[in-house]
Amino acid sequence: MDRLKIVQTDPYLIPFESALQGRHDYAVYREKELLGDENKSLSDFASGYLYFGLHKIKRSWVFREWAPNATAIYVIGDFNGWRMDSRYKLNPIGNGIWERKFGEKMMKHGDLYKLLVEWNGGYGERIPAWARRVVQDPDTKIFSAQVWNPESSYKFRIRKFRPTKSPLLIYECHIGMATEKEEVGTYENFRTNVLPRIKEDGYNCIQIMAIQEHPYYGSFGYHVSSFFAASSRFGTPEELKRLIDDAHRNGIAVIMDLVHSHAVKNEVEGLARFDGTPYQYFHGGDRREHPAWDSLCFNYNKNEVLHFLLSNCKFWMEEYRFDGFRFDGVTSMIYRNHGLGQDFTSYSDYYNMNQDGDALCYLTLANKLIHEINPEAITIAEEMSGLPELAAPYGDGGIGFDYRMAMGIPDFWIKYIKEVKDEDWKAGHILWEVTNHRAGEKTISYAESHDQALVGDKTLIFRLIDSDMYWHMRKGDETFAVNRGVALHKMIRLITATTINGGYLNFMGNEFGHPEWIDFPREGNGWSYKYARRQWSLVDNHDLLYYNLGEFDRAMLDLIKSDRRFTESEIEKVWDNEGDQLVAYKRRNFVFIFNFNHEKSFTDYGILVRKGTYCVVLNTDDRRFGGFGFSDDSVRHVTEPSHLKNKEWLRLYIPARSALVLKRE
Repeated sequence: MDRLKIVQTDPYLIPFESALQGRHDYAVYREKELLGDENKSLSDFASGYLYFGLHKIKRSWVFREWAPNATAIYVIGDFNGWRMDSRYKLNPIGNGIWERKFGEKMMKHGDLYKLLVEWNGGYGERIPAWARRVVQDPDTKIFSAQVWNPESSYKFRIRKFRPTKSPLLIYECHIGMATEKEEVGTYENFRTNVLPRIKEDGYNCIQIMAIQEHPYYGSFGYHVSSFFAASSRFGTPEELKRLIDDAHRNGIAVIMDLVHSHAVKNEVEGLARFDGTPYQYFHGGDRREHPAWDSLCFNYNKNEVLHFLLSNCKFWMEEYRFDGFRFDGVTSMIYRNHGLGQDFTSYSDYYNMNQDGDALCYLTLANKLIHEINPEAITIAEEMSGLPELAAPYGDGGIGFDYRMAMGIPDFWIKYIKEVKDEDWKAGHILWEVTNHRAGEKTISYAESHDQALVGDKTLIFRLIDSDMYWHMRKGDETFAVNRGVALHKMIRLITATTINGGYLNFMGNEFGHPEWIDFPREGNGWSYKYARRQWSLVDNHDLLYYNLGEFDRAMLDLIKSDRRFTESEIEKVWDNEGDQLVAYKRRNFVFIFNFNHEKSFTDYGILVRKGTYCVVLNTDDRRFGGFGFSDDSVRHVTEPSHLKNKEWLRLYIPARSALVLKRE
């Protein structure tokens, strides 16, 4: 048998070759088991949403549900006074599936409904597992499924869309908090007011959080109840489709923050004890509940669960035209202990009995399915253990993700800012941290995401400036803390974004240093929306430094996009002086120079580069970016001879706490 390519490229995996081969073979076996002997594809298999749930067919309706432990199921709703009615009783048709056809006039668009499920020893109201529309009563706060069959469905204008991946520049966002008003934002508000900002800023992909319906708004969308329903608190399905269509029309890809790692424990709204058993969709016993998340863990060993989740992937791509997914909580999925309280310091920490082969198999099949549906799709793994070959192709023996989140980078920045004095910052070490990627795997680098902005934590700029942000962000009224924070905010982003080997991510508002934290309405804050919004007026005000930070972010992305081969190019360190706190690296025809020294500016500082003439194309100290403007960036810098072959001195003035980007003519 030929050796897997992932083992060929990483000799450290040789001791675990049998485990890797077994993992790959298991995915092949499960796929064959799911497809049977028929000549079907994974995409054919993952079409459960076309069968289960409520569907309008010709002049009637048909409803189907999988509930193997149920003894009877009734559809109750507006159309029958929410009472058990034999005309709305489902019939068992085998394999735990229940079905009923209804006359065209037995229900209509907009009707609310649920299931009344009976089992031996009990009964309960349930929202259908495959419901595509779920709404909450504004007064009673009760959730119900809703018949959704508008007279005119949305027609997508953009038939085929091809995402730009070189580079992939992701704007992570939340529809509800994308408004400045103290309320829940909408798909329409985002489409008309925020999407144009994203395009102007230069991002080519949006990653939307909290799309799948969730009962508690403050969960940030991570406690999902209805996996096929786009959250109605933001608007209608048609409005979400129009948003995605408009994004595509503007050249912006749209990916979903997909939660298949766990589900909410709610029984009436969610899948918990749907048919009276605790193990229909989830593990039984000790593995059922997640010990840290207060949620339930899917049993990826069950074919019906694989069918449900794979169909969910296909549904969002086919019905809404999402371009891919960022899979949440992958670490929790692939380890039986969810990775809690464990350090991953060697390869043997990955390949042992703690690994959940069924979860790995599901992720492998999901990636294969997604790229079968759309070869240009984007899949990203949010995974913190560093499992090797997570983002290697399926054919090479990998799990098949296109990218993995570089989760160590934001952790590094927080630790560095909290624990290391400015005078002890080591520029070379910083460069090593942001370039520490696994060979052969693409990553999404970021300085901070939504995780670093939640209440109880602080954004990077708030760590740097703290309370002075409230009073001294107006130009001309800066304090030392403000000047320091603004300077480092730009430098941190620049060194993180220009060392990517795949893509770069920013959370909505952080590009201009949005103040304070994110705190959703809850009892502890009087159900306030004050911190669950984005203050766009700050970046729109030219008198505030937020505007200058926004301008810098736009210029930084323009620089990265100016060379289509930038992301794939090699990063070559050309200078590292620990005493000066200065590091420089080359990428294509660009030279990036960072002076992290908090007090020393350097005159005629020499750096060895290729012979030529260099011009400054970006300077963090530029006045238009909120800097001091100490340098004359119009000067063309001609190299001077050195004692080294093929290297000459590039002599520059480099202000303290600033970074320069030069391009060789």
